[in-house]
This record gives sequence, structure tokens and C-alpha cells, in this order.
Amino acid sequence: MEVILLERVAKLGQMGETVKVRSGYARNFLLPRGKALRATDANKKHFEAQRAQLEARNLERRKEAEVVGEKLNGQSFIILRQSGETGVLYGSVSTRDLAEIMTQNGFTVDRNQIAINQPIKTIGLHNVPVVLHPEVEVQVTINVARSPEEAERQARGEQVTTREETNLDDLGLEVGAALAEAGGDEEL
Repeated sequence: MEVILLERVAKLGQMGETVKVRSGYARNFLLPRGKALRATDANKKHFEAQRAQLEARNLERRKEAEVVGEKLNGQSFIILRQSGETGVLYGSVSTRDLAEIMTQNGFTVDRNQIAINQPIKTIGLHNVPVVLHPEVEVQVTINVARSPEEAERQARGEQVTTREETNLDDLGLEVGAALAEAGGDEEL
């Protein structure tokens, strides 16, 4: 199916281009969200008549997104979650959680604008892209920790999930010493 793009769509094209897409993608995503029109003669004429208004509206949205992007780019947000000793979360941090924490800190971000492919499932610092406009993308840092103190340590660059590594030779000596203490001179 051929459609006329009403705004820039990533990996597809710029505003005003006529592109060929799969019919399901057009019916289920592009057309309902107002990102495209079917490429009929009537719609082409309608688009050309509305082109100046669409470009002006797109430019206005882009400028607004750039202003927000300048403030949001490089920001760090702390999310506290429970996890095991290895740093794997008992739950996960989803786009909804990220949008809520950004909104609580004064930024209006919708969860659809957060571009992570899968939820965050480990503690640590995570760089997350936020797409404010098809032409404006910024990076924020999400600090997932078990406590505020741990979040501060992670922000300083400390590794909080390191486990004590034991050498097998040391482990053998420890077991031997424990057996010697417990059993004395008994033979097995």
C-alpha cells in the first residue's frame, strides 16, 4: 500500500514522501496515529493544499522538543527497587516507570517516547534514549539501586554488585581446616 507521510517516520521517510509499506503497518499504525494518508489522487491534492500548515506545525513541535531536550539531555534519575545479591531485580523497570519518574521530576515525557526494547532487569547505571520528536532524541541515565546510599555509590562509579570470589585452592584449605577442627585426628 502506498501512503503519503504527514511527518518524518524513522527508517521510512520524510514528510511529504510517498512510500510503499505493508498494508497492516499502514492500517494499524500509520493511518490511526495520523502519521500518513493513503496515496490517492484526492489525498495528494489535499496534502499539497495543507503542506505549508503541516510543515509549520512540525517545525513548531520540533522547536518545543528541542527546548525540552536541552533540559532533559544528560539528566540522571534514581529508581529504587529490590534485588538479589547478584543485582538482578525481583521485578523490572518498564517504560511506564521511567515516564513516571521523569514526570515527577518536572519533565513531560510519555512512555511511548522512551526507546528501550526490553525492560531493565538489573541494578546499575543504564543509558536510555528518549525520542521527543522524530528529529530530536536525547539520552538520560537511569540509576537503578536498592537504596539511596547505593545509588550515590553507583553514581560515583563504584561497583555495588561484586561478589566475593573464592579460589578453589583456598576453599580446599578452608574445608581441610574445618575438618581438622571438627574431627581432630579421625580417619575417614
